[in-house]
Amino acid sequence: MRLASKLNNLPPYLMAEAKKRIAAQKAKGVDVIDLGMGNPDLPTPDFIVEALQRSADDPANHGYPNYYGIPALRQGFAHLYARRFNVCLDPEKEVVPLIGSKEGLVHLTNVICDPGDIVLVPDPGYPVYRIAAILAGADVYPVPLLEENSYLPDLDAIPTWVVKRSRLLWLNYPNNPTAAVANTSFFARVVDFAQANGIVVAHDNAYADVAFDGYVPPSFFEVPGARDVGVEFYSLSKTYNMAGWRVGAVLGNAEVVQAVARVKTNVDSGIFTPVQHASVAALEGDQSWVAERNRVYQRRRDQVIAALRSAGISAGVPKASLYVWGSVTGHGTSLDFCLRLLEKTGVWLTPGSGFGEHGEGYFRLSLAAPDDRLDEAVRRLAEFKA
Repeated sequence: MRLASKLNNLPPYLMAEAKKRIAAQKAKGVDVIDLGMGNPDLPTPDFIVEALQRSADDPANHGYPNYYGIPALRQGFAHLYARRFNVCLDPEKEVVPLIGSKEGLVHLTNVICDPGDIVLVPDPGYPVYRIAAILAGADVYPVPLLEENSYLPDLDAIPTWVVKRSRLLWLNYPNNPTAAVANTSFFARVVDFAQANGIVVAHDNAYADVAFDGYVPPSFFEVPGARDVGVEFYSLSKTYNMAGWRVGAVLGNAEVVQAVARVKTNVDSGIFTPVQHASVAALEGDQSWVAERNRVYQRRRDQVIAALRSAGISAGVPKASLYVWGSVTGHGTSLDFCLRLLEKTGVWLTPGSGFGEHGEGYFRLSLAAPDDRLDEAVRRLAEFKA
């Protein structure tokens, strides 16, 4: 049997491989605490679950759903952007709900890129950006995110020949994995770069509402001209503790959004209608609980930073996201460090090398673990001697 040649360049998915290592340790009887994945452990609010239950009780909602998302859900995303970012979106043309934003990342690359085009992918970065390019037959140019540049890409350093072949630039702030943030001045430079070079910008805004110490992450669309050059992805996974529900949206440039919709409606049948109704409840309902949820993550962040410092491990204090990005300098490679930590303490962190070449020398730690397990992990980390 012959498989498509592009699969030769498709790596195993990072988190799936991590689960294998964790399972191997558990098989030895090790009490593993997994701080590798950004999977919210706090419950979805009751009012959202109740909306799902009410809708699921109606047999009329059990058939094929609306391919483009029910109008109330498209409007819900538009209302969120108006309320949260002061950005006005047309729910008919500039909003398309997704079965989780992850699928949209892949669809977008397919509608923008032909084989041989270049995708500018942040390094370190969320692995799906690179994987989507491979599946589209496009070439990947890793754009370094360096600590000395506050993990922002140096657009001027990208070679001219690369820029000329580039069709798509990925951004992600608050950032996964580095937890870095970006301001509107940086986004304005991105808009100028995209306009000058005919490049589509895709901003993955999955962590927009997980923030600390009073910091309020902006949308790419808060900058004039942003919707002329790109789209933004928003996800309910992190904001509303709904990772398993698989609901997100692609928003912004109408031509690009509708192209994604054309692909999407040809390959899936949409989001289960009761999940859409529950998502409307999430977007339109009381938002005050989000601040309390963020206080939980902020407390966890402070615990983790203190424990890492006790162990002599350097890490930045994040303003946003679910992650702490730390250095393994002096402790071998990032994979060696994470494996040694797993073997000595039973705590698993994600090696930075899994996010790209420039992730080497770092690890990512997730704050999404139940309090009792995080407390135990913090105790073990504080005692760890690399």
